Amino acid sequence: MSTVKESVEVEVPVHTAYNQWTQFEEFPQFMEGVERVTQIDDRHNHWTTKVSGVKREFDTEIVDQFPDERIAWRTISGDTKQKGVVSFQRLDETHTRVELVMEVEPSGVVDKAADMTGMIDRRIKGDMRRFKEFIEQQGGESGGWRGRIRPGS
Repeated sequence: MSTVKESVEVEVPVHTAYNQWTQFEEFPQFMEGVERVTQIDDRHNHWTTKVSGVKREFDTEIVDQFPDERIAWRTISGDTKQKGVVSFQRLDETHTRVELVMEVEPSGVVDKAADMTGMIDRRIKGDMRRFKEFIEQQGGESGGWRGRIRPGS
């Protein structure tokens, strides 16, 4: 399993960055290779991705969500195995550090090659830069979900 860690400083308040990240269906606007995310309920999302010509579908479950602090998830179905946490740190009234730590288990020849060549790492780093551009250009969140999901519940 490979671990990728990336952080960006965004020029928006912490609640704005957090609220936007809860809008999973908008991820294709800044995440390369993500074709669609369908939010099933407060905890579950269905993803459709296409990376290097390989289309995949999988489901994720949010296992911990604390407003303005973190969102942790894991895959629960499909041939994509990953888990991660995105955390939000208030720097001042108008700046937030967004940090993503993600563990990805490559499956299949294409994924293993992408991992070995650093493509997965570069893609995630690019996604974080695009999130920064997306939220700063937008100037505010397009929505937000402020509920609490506790680990083990």
